[in-house]
Amino acid sequence: MKEKIRNFTIISHIDHGKSTLADRLLELTQTIPGPKMREQFLDQMELEREKGITIRMHPVQLKYSEAGENYLLNLIDTPGHIDFSYEVSRALAAVEGVVLLVDATQGVQAQTINHLKLAQEQKLVIVPVINKIDLPLAEKERAKQELAGLLKVKTETILEISAKKGWGVEALLREIIKRVPAPLQEEEQPFRGLIFDSSYDNFRGTIVYLRVEEGKIRAGQEICFLASGLEGEVKEVGFFRPDLVKGEELKAGNIGYLVSGLKEIDRVRIGDTVTVKEEASSVVPLPGYQEPQPVVFNDLYPQEGTSFEDLKGGLERLRLNDPALVFRSIFREGLGKGFQVGFLGLLHAEVVVRRLKEEFSLDLVITSPTVSYHLETSQGLKIVNSPVDWPQEMSIKKVTEPWVKIEIIVPTPYLGKVMKMLGGLSGEFDQSRSLGGARFLLTYHTPLREIISGFDDQLKSLTQGRASWRYEVGDYRLGDLVKLEVAVMGESVESLARIVSRLEAYRQGQIMAERLMQFLPAQQFAVPIQVYQEGRVIVRRTMKARRKDVTAPLYGGDYTRKKKLLVRQRQGKRELAARSKMKIPSSVFLALLKEGE
Repeated sequence: MKEKIRNFTIISHIDHGKSTLADRLLELTQTIPGPKMREQFLDQMELEREKGITIRMHPVQLKYSEAGENYLLNLIDTPGHIDFSYEVSRALAAVEGVVLLVDATQGVQAQTINHLKLAQEQKLVIVPVINKIDLPLAEKERAKQELAGLLKVKTETILEISAKKGWGVEALLREIIKRVPAPLQEEEQPFRGLIFDSSYDNFRGTIVYLRVEEGKIRAGQEICFLASGLEGEVKEVGFFRPDLVKGEELKAGNIGYLVSGLKEIDRVRIGDTVTVKEEASSVVPLPGYQEPQPVVFNDLYPQEGTSFEDLKGGLERLRLNDPALVFRSIFREGLGKGFQVGFLGLLHAEVVVRRLKEEFSLDLVITSPTVSYHLETSQGLKIVNSPVDWPQEMSIKKVTEPWVKIEIIVPTPYLGKVMKMLGGLSGEFDQSRSLGGARFLLTYHTPLREIISGFDDQLKSLTQGRASWRYEVGDYRLGDLVKLEVAVMGESVESLARIVSRLEAYRQGQIMAERLMQFLPAQQFAVPIQVYQEGRVIVRRTMKARRKDVTAPLYGGDYTRKKKLLVRQRQGKRELAARSKMKIPSSVFLALLKEGE
């Protein structure tokens, strides 16, 4: 059977049709019965369906017959957004080939290049495909030439499909069987499996998703996780179709799952090697995954102090299948106990916060996103990942911050607008290179803090969604930065503090105040909003009180009756404001996080 297994994944830029192609493959192989089929079938999370993007990798086993032979095709559907490149790298380590999908109307995009580099580093077989050939705006020849130039192959080797219409999908399936090699046959070796994902079931414990590199495993055997030293007994093995379907055994070349029954959520690690307990001493661990490095940090606090353990449990559950999520417990005066959480980007942060709120019913206070700064102070070197930890200005001698290299692929008609947008960043232009087909590749260097909020939305808005971009974190450089603090009703709101360039402090203070005016719920009294820099107020705004017409019931009489009611109303508002405290709902923090700069 092993020679009839094909393990592959689909990679592409966001919105180039990965999930739609996966749908057609599910239909073609009759993996999902017709009445149960729906769009984006593998995107099981409500958030994925709402946003129309893939957030988590989704494995599924397909069965297909060709020329009298039966094949097992293990497909792993992957995300396309830059924040989830780590998910892609994990999927690539479990397969022998990839389908590189390019939109015929857009051509090669930034993430196309990024994902291709990851696949080439793994020395995987590339099956190049252009999609959406049914659209009137499709430029098949241009897209094929770009892809051929990128891969250094002939255009004749590039397949044409329409995933939406189903055109060419069966021919693609045959090419996958033809071009992607079968996994190596190593059934007689000691069992070794690479963990590429996992999930948790309240009744069955940790469910491990693995690629079997060598040997075989079945229920009832004792296993050992080499990195953590954790031991357990296999309760069940099986495959993804796409739900978990129980099987007799997993053999070399298979992609499947293993129910361990283990309750230690934090000890089952992505990238670990699982083996049979009695052979553990002689087994060499498989190469794992490079640890992802968070680039954006937010502090998360429960609105209610009693929810701290619930927040901790939620983060641990999410980290089980998201090793890029890192966190540590903290305590802040005025905010209480919480966690400092590191993310791979703003979308990653938004997804995690939304999942904590929707899946675990947590009401959270969220600080503004920040990056990791290196400060040389009078007490020595200090690494700051949160504005709350920013020391007094008098003690700071030098600040360095991370810079990134941005690559933007932009159509010629939008080139001027994008250049102007880049000119508004604190950075330096590197180069502009024509890609042919009326498109340019722009390279720019800028501080990471400039792009962690709002950059993606602004770029899409300027180019009507036709530009794409990626970034790489580079070195640390000197910066002139200050801390902005926000006070609402005279009380400092530490979670709204942020670090900005000194030259941009006043403008950023205005933006912060205006956004709070927009998102804070109206009260029955006036709410002053103040933004501080180095102890002095630089911006002030006042939200007007929500007004009720207390004179409406009056139908006539002396004016003094109305005046008396208005005076009493004003006095009541002053008294209410004097004894009231403003509780900012988590929806405001989420809105500020999503809105960006």
